[in-house]
Amino acid sequence: MESSQSADQSKAAAPLHFLVVGCGLGGLAAAFCLGRAGHKVTVLESAPKISEVGAGIQISPNLSRLLIRWGLGDDLRRAAGENMDRDYGAPYLHIHRADLLDMLFKLATPYMTLHLNSRVVSLEPNLGRVTLTSGKTFEGDVIIGADGVKSMIRSVVLGRPDKPLPTGDAAYRAIIPISEMLKDEGLKSLVDGHEMTSWVGPGRHIVGYVLKGATQYNLVMAHPTTVGLEEEYDVEASVQKMREDFKGWEPRIEKLMAIIPSTLIWPLFDRDPLDTWIHPTGNVVLLGDACHPMLPYRAQGSAMAIEDAAVLGVLFSRSVAPHEVRPLLEAYQALRYPRTTETQLAARSNKHVFQIPDGPEQEARDVSMRKAMENALREERGEPAPEGTAGTANSWADRARNWSQYGYDAEEAAREWCATNEPEIPRR
Repeated sequence: MESSQSADQSKAAAPLHFLVVGCGLGGLAAAFCLGRAGHKVTVLESAPKISEVGAGIQISPNLSRLLIRWGLGDDLRRAAGENMDRDYGAPYLHIHRADLLDMLFKLATPYMTLHLNSRVVSLEPNLGRVTLTSGKTFEGDVIIGADGVKSMIRSVVLGRPDKPLPTGDAAYRAIIPISEMLKDEGLKSLVDGHEMTSWVGPGRHIVGYVLKGATQYNLVMAHPTTVGLEEEYDVEASVQKMREDFKGWEPRIEKLMAIIPSTLIWPLFDRDPLDTWIHPTGNVVLLGDACHPMLPYRAQGSAMAIEDAAVLGVLFSRSVAPHEVRPLLEAYQALRYPRTTETQLAARSNKHVFQIPDGPEQEARDVSMRKAMENALREERGEPAPEGTAGTANSWADRARNWSQYGYDAEEAAREWCATNEPEIPRR
């Protein structure tokens, strides 16, 4: 039987009060993990309601193993299309973002007090106090900035204004009814195998996969843009402009474009890895996109945020004295920083690889990808493939690299740290 309480999950006898700023996927996961550990959790969300856009999300094995352990296995199976594989000890799933948000919201609700319409406009770290636009204040022992890529808390942690950088890319996002696709023989192959399909081209690329138990097809179309930082996320975009941006691509793409009823545009922002995630006072810390925004080209943004939450939950799963907060937050950063930085850089690398202009570099990439695909097919058939897939330009096909990404268990990594290092935390 699945359980939301891990067998070795202990609870704090003397709970801390955590203020979580932001109620996205990472904020909800933090509320669940810390609340489950026995702490008091207050979540402050600027929006009037908790909602997600109409788009898909990839649940890679490093994330699905956590969600299943937390008791969401049945919900995931109901929401997902077919598994791509279980090669990494847990399934690779495609689901609707709103479904994942709903799962985490239900999981976290018993453990949190949620305040909507609660935009934080100032933070006093020395007092552990935040102030809302209304003037209302909240105080806590630890403040977690889970307020996204445009994080206000990040600027306070760094002691200076800090804005993410536009990348020059945006992505159209669209959901297509599979019933419409099945009317065209040329599109059936995209949904029959429940595989993720990628198309790459100069300055652009596309990813498509099945959602909602094979009733919807999710399409993400990266392309150059002049969208600036002031633009909002996921606003309605011109379907006609989308079609023009991908005119001349292979026939299946043009057929898909013709049946897309509407599309959203998602500006893509980035920033270099931060020097620190922790305020000098030692009681304010960042999580998810607030400290390591991920470009979507490795499909790890939500996974990294939820892994952050999982690590915090394990580190704070016992009684913690006030003087122990800083060392535990430093341990959190030490555990997470190398992994999130590597993943950020991998996503940047994929952006370049997938969008190389036509020419010798593109031709070499295509040869590398083709060879990796041939070797992967040989391995599936049980035939010798001595060259394997290591080092391929297509990181999705590089099994060695994927083991590092997908075979990881964030909670186990934190438990190992506790077993080795926790006695070194200074006591009073």
